[in-house]
Amino acid sequence: MRTAGPDVPPRVGITVGDPAGIGPEIVLKSLAAAEVRLACCPIVIGDATDLRGQADSLGLDCGFESFAFPERLPLNPPAPVIFDTGAVKGLIKQGIVSVQAGQAALAAVQASVALWKRGNIDAIATAPLNKEAIKQAGSPFPGHTEMFAALAGTDTFLMSFFAHNLRVILLTIHVSLQDAIKAITRERVLSALETADRELRRFAIQNPRIAVAGLNPHAGEHGLFGNEEILHMNPAIAEARARGIDARGPLPADTLFHRAAKGDFDAVVACYHDQGLIPVKSMAFGDSAGVTLGLPFVRTSVDHGTAFDIAGKGIADPGSMVQAIVVAAELVGKERQVRGFQSGG
Repeated sequence: MRTAGPDVPPRVGITVGDPAGIGPEIVLKSLAAAEVRLACCPIVIGDATDLRGQADSLGLDCGFESFAFPERLPLNPPAPVIFDTGAVKGLIKQGIVSVQAGQAALAAVQASVALWKRGNIDAIATAPLNKEAIKQAGSPFPGHTEMFAALAGTDTFLMSFFAHNLRVILLTIHVSLQDAIKAITRERVLSALETADRELRRFAIQNPRIAVAGLNPHAGEHGLFGNEEILHMNPAIAEARARGIDARGPLPADTLFHRAAKGDFDAVVACYHDQGLIPVKSMAFGDSAGVTLGLPFVRTSVDHGTAFDIAGKGIADPGSMVQAIVVAAELVGKERQVRGFQSGG
């Protein structure tokens, strides 16, 4: 695999997501942001004809060169480039769930991993896709995270969100609350702590302090409000500490995220989707980025959905897309820093 040297700006592949949603709009708007151009070489991944058509209707710039396999991307392109998936077949109606849009979104994800494997990009930042659309298109995956894990050939991965000083890692993702509670086992908590510790070190946090949020109110209050902490979480944290991981808790979730945002911890492990995402979106909605831990490449995402209600209207805020791209570039830089240190460079 061809890789860029430490002095070459990171090449971030940016998938446009579901073309019936706001993905193409926020991607195009993000390319005009100075912080994106300074941080990386953007490689937009989607159907070039559809992207240019949407740009024309929204009054956005899309005058970028495009390429497709088997053509090779320059190592350090001077301006944004479009990788043309050619995946939009027929008419895509804005704001409407469709098989065609789902297929186009899936094609962009698959192309992004193929580009990484060829050494054309260093990281992937994703605009939102629609879960119903990709299901109609035949995808067996509930979302981006599980799809990337399968394409990368890994079953050890974690969804997380970075919002400035607050980093939140999810033990469970897109499952019911009942199933999430059943999934909080000693083995799952320990595996998550090991993955989190390894990945945070990968991104230049030398001795990560990882706090685990309790599942129950007051972290169970010594069994008064539930025993999951006693049966599963306490033993996992003790084992993690025995293995050299600075794991803390379980701690009451109602105060933990505030403490982490102040800098008491480097990351928080949350038990279920909403426990982790409510504080992130309350503190930094539109200004945070999802980060998938455990993949062989850096992958970030926006913190919102396809927003079909405003698709095609030109009013979508690109803030989270900008943040996802910039965070992806920053994490590549931290990876390079760690590798340079390890090699004595």
